[in-house]
Amino acid sequence: MSQIMVRTCVGCRRQAARHELLRVVAADDGTGPVLVPDPERRLPGRGANLHPTPDCLALALRRRAFSRALRVTGSLAGGQVQEYVARLDHEK
Repeated sequence: MSQIMVRTCVGCRRQAARHELLRVVAADDGTGPVLVPDPERRLPGRGANLHPTPDCLALALRRRAFSRALRVTGSLAGGQVQEYVARLDHEK
């Protein structure tokens, strides 16, 4: 009997199956921590889950939810995640 892994979106705070959410991690690019999309769920470190939609991303950024979920002090640049979500939204 397989069990569905459920996670909570940091944007809208709704629960969803793990495969429906995008995992996001914080990585250091030399200038400070940045948000990096991890669609394969393989990057090391603590992850935050997000519905891959512009609405949920905007909510998460406005609420500064990534900093809390990833336990990172200061601000996180979200350019890579914004580009990834916009590309997915455009493909629909």
